[in-house]
Amino acid sequence: MKFDHLLRLALDPSGLLAAQGLTADPWQRELLLGNARQVLLCCSRQAGKSTVVAALALHTALFRPESLILLLSPSQRQSAEIFRKLLDAFDALGRPLPTRYRSQLRLELANRSRVLCLPGREETVRSFSGVRLLVIDEAARVRDDLYRSVRPMLAVSQGRLIALSTPFGQRGWFHQEWVGDGPWQRVRITWRDCPRISEAFIDEERRALGPGWVAQEYETVFTALEGLVYPNFARAVVDGPANLGRAVGGLDFGWRNPFAAVWGTLDADDVLWLTGERYLSRTPLHVHADALAPLGVTWYADPSGATEIAGLRAAGLVVRPGDNDLRAGIAAVSARLETNRLRIIRGRCPQLLHEATLYRYPSESERRVRPECPVDEFNHALAALRYLVAGLDAAFLARLRRRPTSTVPMFPDRDAPSCWTPLT
Repeated sequence: MKFDHLLRLALDPSGLLAAQGLTADPWQRELLLGNARQVLLCCSRQAGKSTVVAALALHTALFRPESLILLLSPSQRQSAEIFRKLLDAFDALGRPLPTRYRSQLRLELANRSRVLCLPGREETVRSFSGVRLLVIDEAARVRDDLYRSVRPMLAVSQGRLIALSTPFGQRGWFHQEWVGDGPWQRVRITWRDCPRISEAFIDEERRALGPGWVAQEYETVFTALEGLVYPNFARAVVDGPANLGRAVGGLDFGWRNPFAAVWGTLDADDVLWLTGERYLSRTPLHVHADALAPLGVTWYADPSGATEIAGLRAAGLVVRPGDNDLRAGIAAVSARLETNRLRIIRGRCPQLLHEATLYRYPSESERRVRPECPVDEFNHALAALRYLVAGLDAAFLARLRRRPTSTVPMFPDRDAPSCWTPLT
C-alpha cells in the first residue's frame, strides 16, 4: 500500500469501510474519528455496530504500534465473529503490514500490535494488562463480575473501552451505566438511523413478533417486561374439528410439578391445531407412556429429561429433544399467535388455557427481588407447547438467531436471570 494511501487511512479511519465497499453512516464516521475514552453504543440490530468497531480495532492495531487490543463477548464464537470482520477489513486493505502470527482467534503484526478475541469467562481474561483498546460486544449480556474484572486492565494504559449492545431488559451493568451518570459517551442508534433497514421490514417484525420485541431489538428501548406473557392466547381457541396433518406433541416432565403433554396436528398450511393434553402429578413414567403411545405422535420434549426421553423411547414413542431456550421459544409461540398459525380446539386443553391466564412477567416491585423473566409457577403445559413449537419452527429460530450477527449465545451466569437461557 502506498504511503499517501496509508496516510489518508491514518487520518480518516472510514477508509477501512470504503476498502470493503461500504459507506460509513454518519454515526460510524463520528465514532471512528472520535477519541472518547469510554463509549457505550446502544444500537439496533443490523445497524453496523460490530463492523465499525472491528474497523476501529484494526485502525488502532495498524497505527498505534505495540497496542494490545482485546475483543470480548459472552462467548468465544461471538468474539471470533467480530474478529473475522477485522480480518476481512485487513485483507481488503491488502494486508498493509506483515503479520507475525495469524489464526482465527489472534493477529500479531510486525509493529508488535496484537489483537485477541476472548470468551466471556473471568478466569480466562484476568491475566491481561496494558490494554490499549477493550471492546465488549453484546455488553448487555456480559456478566457483571466479568465487567468488573476487565476494567482494571485499562488502569495503567489509560486505554479505551468500547461497549456495544442491543438492550436486554433493565438489568446488568450495561443498563446501569447507560442510565447512570458515569463519564461515558452514550450513542443511541435505532433502525431509523440505518439506511439499510426499511420501514416495511420493521412493520413485518412488529406483526410477527410484537411491538415489545421491536421496541427492544430495533428501537433500543430497555424494555421492562410486565403483564401476561401471552396476552392474546385465548384468541387461538376455535371450534372443531381440527384439520388433518402430521401428529405432533410437546412434553414437559415432572413428578411433584405436573407432567404435561399437549398434542395435535400440523396441517399443510403450517397451522398447528392442538387437540389434547395430559396434565398429572405423581404419576410413573410408564403410565404416561401407556397413555400416549396409541396417539402415534412425534414428541418434542424437555431436553434436560434425558432419562425420561430414553424411557419413553424404550416404550416405543418417537421423542426428540426440544429446544430449551426460553426467550426464543416464547418468541416462536408468540409469532404463531400473531400470525394465526396456532389454534386450540375448544374444550380440549383446559390446563393449557388456564396457565396462559396466569403466566406473567414480574411486576416492578417484584423485579427488585426476582429476575426479569416470567414467573415460573404456571409453566408446565405452556412449556410443553414451547418445546413443540420450537421444534416445528427450528428454521424460524435459526433466522431469528442470525438477525443479530453478533448476538448470542451467552454463558449462563449469576448476574443475568437464569431463566433467560442462551440463544445458541
